[in-house]
Amino acid sequence: MKAFEIPSEKQPKFSLVLVNYKTPDMTRMCLEFLERYVKDNRIPVWVVDNDSADESLAYLRTLDWINLIERPSPGKEAGHIAHGKALDVALEKLETDYLFLLHTDTFVYDSRVFSMMMKECMQSLDTAAVGCVEQLDRGVLREAWRLSSRYFKHYFRRAKLQLGLRSREPKPYRETHLKSFCTLWNARLIKAHGLHFSMDDRVPGYTLQDRLSSLGYGIRFLSPRTIFRYLDHIQAGTVAAAGGYAKSHRRTTMYQQTLRRIQIQQGM
Repeated sequence: MKAFEIPSEKQPKFSLVLVNYKTPDMTRMCLEFLERYVKDNRIPVWVVDNDSADESLAYLRTLDWINLIERPSPGKEAGHIAHGKALDVALEKLETDYLFLLHTDTFVYDSRVFSMMMKECMQSLDTAAVGCVEQLDRGVLREAWRLSSRYFKHYFRRAKLQLGLRSREPKPYRETHLKSFCTLWNARLIKAHGLHFSMDDRVPGYTLQDRLSSLGYGIRFLSPRTIFRYLDHIQAGTVAAAGGYAKSHRRTTMYQQTLRRIQIQQGM
């Protein structure tokens, strides 16, 4: 399905890209938040469906303002691998210089987030990406506690290993990779260097960020307080919606509670 054609002289600077997999309620809400903005500004929207074969795909087929790509069954691919390959399908097709990557569990209620992030990115032509390393705004106190506890655990494990004791490998105590629920990528740079979102078995975009950084391009980091002024995000919402967690799992409960809260707030 091909959405409206845009004359080249009026081509927007960015496209929006989402991947759908069995998240009917969230996909509908996510796109309803975006619809007026993208229509008014003629923003190309690319939605790649990973062979959902459910009501979410049926819904997407009714929309004439998106470019829908129905990707064949990913088979035994792990979820994040299938997601990354779907992003690469969209990356190959879009014609804009920049790509806004959103998840279907991201609800943009203030479209000024797009101009804000574009402004951050356009400060330098060598900026490769703009985004946030956290998936929710925990607030100052919770974030300080989380960082300090991870710092202690990291160096405690390092000390045990240095003493020859058994221990898990210490993880970095600071997040360093942009989370893809709302990230602006410089598609022109990615294509110029022949790079992709899915290049190995890591989370899509992690190796891409590392490669672009090693080439000397900049990554701009937004604080959770900044980005969450404009949107809501359900951490791991896509996994919960697709039944990836048990019904009693805390993330399933979080998904249900957040979805209900947003629906009430927006009168949906």
